Amino acid sequence: MSAGTPGDLLTERGGRPGDAEERPPAAGRSPLAALSAALRISRRDARRAKGRSALVMVMIGLPVLVITLLLTLLEIADISSREGLGSNIGAADARIKTTSFRGEVYQDVAGRLWAAPADPVESTRPWTASEVTALLGAGTRLVPANQGSVDVRGKEGYDHVSAHEVDLRDPLAAGLYRLVEGRLPASPQEVVISPEMRERGARLGATLAVTRQDRPVRVVGVIEHPHELARAEIVGFPGVLLLDRRDGNGTGWLADTPQPVTWADVRRLNAAGLVAQSRAVIADPPADTAPYTPANNANQIVAIGLAGVMIVLEVVLLAGPAFAVGLRRRRRELALIAAQGGSPGHLRLVVLADGLVLGGGAAALGLVLGVGLACLAVLLEAGRLVGRAGPLDIPWGTVAAVALLGVLSGLAAAVVPAVQAGRQDVAAVLGGRRGEARDRAGRPVLGAVLLLAGIVAAVFAVRVEAVWVFAAAVLSQLGLIALTPRLVRGAAGLAARLPLPFRLAARDASRHRGRTASAVAAVMTATAAFTAAGVAVSSDVADRRDAFQATIPAGTMGVAGWGLDDGRWAEVAEAVRERLPGVPLIEAAEPRDAEGAVVDLHVVSDPGAPFLSGGEVHVQGVSNTPPIGDARLLRLVQGRSDPVAAEAFAAGKAVVFDPALVRDGRLKLRVISAEDTGPWEITVPAVAAAAADPRHALVVLPASAVESAGLTTAPRRLYADLAGAGHRTDLEWEVRFERDLMTMGQGVDVYLERGFEGGDLALQLWLLLGAALVLVLGGTLAATGLAAADLRPDLATMASVGAPPGTRRLVVAGQAGFVAGLGVLVGALAGVVTGVGAAWNLTLQKYSNTAVLLQGGGLPPFPEGTPTVEIPWPFLAAVVIGLPVLAAAVAGAFARTGVALTRRMT
Repeated sequence: MSAGTPGDLLTERGGRPGDAEERPPAAGRSPLAALSAALRISRRDARRAKGRSALVMVMIGLPVLVITLLLTLLEIADISSREGLGSNIGAADARIKTTSFRGEVYQDVAGRLWAAPADPVESTRPWTASEVTALLGAGTRLVPANQGSVDVRGKEGYDHVSAHEVDLRDPLAAGLYRLVEGRLPASPQEVVISPEMRERGARLGATLAVTRQDRPVRVVGVIEHPHELARAEIVGFPGVLLLDRRDGNGTGWLADTPQPVTWADVRRLNAAGLVAQSRAVIADPPADTAPYTPANNANQIVAIGLAGVMIVLEVVLLAGPAFAVGLRRRRRELALIAAQGGSPGHLRLVVLADGLVLGGGAAALGLVLGVGLACLAVLLEAGRLVGRAGPLDIPWGTVAAVALLGVLSGLAAAVVPAVQAGRQDVAAVLGGRRGEARDRAGRPVLGAVLLLAGIVAAVFAVRVEAVWVFAAAVLSQLGLIALTPRLVRGAAGLAARLPLPFRLAARDASRHRGRTASAVAAVMTATAAFTAAGVAVSSDVADRRDAFQATIPAGTMGVAGWGLDDGRWAEVAEAVRERLPGVPLIEAAEPRDAEGAVVDLHVVSDPGAPFLSGGEVHVQGVSNTPPIGDARLLRLVQGRSDPVAAEAFAAGKAVVFDPALVRDGRLKLRVISAEDTGPWEITVPAVAAAAADPRHALVVLPASAVESAGLTTAPRRLYADLAGAGHRTDLEWEVRFERDLMTMGQGVDVYLERGFEGGDLALQLWLLLGAALVLVLGGTLAATGLAAADLRPDLATMASVGAPPGTRRLVVAGQAGFVAGLGVLVGALAGVVTGVGAAWNLTLQKYSNTAVLLQGGGLPPFPEGTPTVEIPWPFLAAVVIGLPVLAAAVAGAFARTGVALTRRMT
């Protein structure tokens, strides 16, 4: 070996190096030779320090494994048009689908999406097979194949499931399904079902009642879709299941053509109003596709990039202490390299090689394990657990990028220790003395600049989208990371009045700021991210809670009969009475126009606004239309007796429970019709009153007020106070009740008002707390464990002067508490600020401005109004107080109190 590389400079006997003139100059050696030697040194050190190497590899490799596995599984579950070709068109050359238009339509290459022109002309004339054959050319064979949904009667009413009408015995249908059990249908009286239908009560050999006409069909087999494994589906002959498709609109065929169906053929079919899925086109897509504008997914890209940056940053910060401790344990080795002629660049290269070796090994192992687990999932048919499965498809480009990020994470984690290695005092290290940590003068300036830049960027991001607020917060977080060494030194200075064990812990943390700062920054970053998410989620739920408005009290059930005639509605009302014995029912009306067409009445939120310019009050319920009925309905909605309101109601006035909606004694309503007449507005006399629960009472209209405004009414609503009657009101009962009533008619709708439901806010906060717990404890305990070697001389000194094991245990606990406490405190403050910015956007900006910004529309205006900000104090207290205490307790409980006395050189 030559003397120009680190590997050559480190000798086994460690004697004094020869004179400079006896060695060839290092500058004349190849950089690759230096890198090779550094990699050999790092590889040897990784094998020697197995525990620390394993810890670093787990920190880097685990995210690579998880992300690789998720990306591969998502790619497997994402069935492309080419992969799903057999399940879509079988063995046919093309699948033709009709539309209700005879004019031009547009479709994508796969035939999954299509659209009509701005002013399409609908056609009621059905398509025939001969017309389609003429478009495809002579010699074409068509097999009818229709897709849709059908109602199947079960024990608890009708069940709505997918339906496919096709003769599965035809060779063109090969590949659409796999026959699992039984046989294929041989007549219109026979069907096959999917396994999910079995879960819903259907059995092989049983007779099912399908469609609203309860047509009997016998189940002769069980089939399985190649990819949609959880789909509830029934397959039979054409004309059996989809009675609404008999007009020819929405039907289709599998086509066996003499020549492949090209993109030009597809466009010719589109010109006639047909949609086509062509085997040739899907297998070899043309360059010129349909005129679709791709959806703007900038927010999604930013979110994915933000997640990647945060993962890499957290990995770098968590692995940083391991490299810092490794540097301290290798100080003498590196000093020997420097003493034998190694330059500071060589020392930095050796430490960076540690990151390359460990990061590269961890990334490679994570990639192999992630892909291997995905392959195993395919072999074990794990897709059945989620109801969707596809062929093994590994996104090599994406997973390679993830592995590269893992390698870069290892290198980045080794950067700071590498810089410190190049600055160490060789003489002090070889003399057995410690080198004091030094702060770079420019670091606080850089940190302050990044912090201010992030705050300014967040102010502008509030105008765009919440995800951009989080992206801007990354700048602030980088600034705080740069300021962390100063924060560590400042916090250690505040520990002067603490008991001795905690003073020693703070002093040791400050002395080894290179190690401590990285651990504190890791805890701080994780805490900031989860705190910001907690504040944003809580504020969003609080905003939706404050904006919640229902028209009937909680626990009240409404039944509507859309499009039913008087006779059928009477049957529905009687059926409800039979199924709710002892529960008082209140009949109400639905509004209709002068021709008898059903309309919706929307309450105008700004009664003083010009015609058709005011906003609308959006409510929960069967529809936006306020309840229309009698005095009993008023008593139910108001929740209390009010003689004044009842008298006004009897006089034909609407009772309004929000005084701001009444102007000059009148209530403005917007009439929305399904006909092409456009909306119009009416006003009715109104009086304001107080409700027992204003969030569950908006307006009650007397039928006379609606009719005096030029509309008509008809009884088509029923209200039942289930909560007041002590009746069951769970979701399972509601679903079963609605299915039972659906047998009475197609337009029956059941709605049970449950009040505001915050969703899974508590679950989300618990998940955030759990993730914070893992990262905070992991980062703190890893840093504390790695620092054990640095603490041994101090612990030995304490033992030599009679300190009991409990005191030494408190020192370890104090160091863990110092790292976790400082990290969560600063991180929580930063997270609250970011969360407030995100809440400002979420609660005031009701639409995305990303597209406006990216299309050169300028910076959007600042959201107006007062944002809804809700701080989840219990969550915040658990993070700021609970996590540091828990980290200190765990570290102290598992600390080693037995020490071996050593000689210290001063």
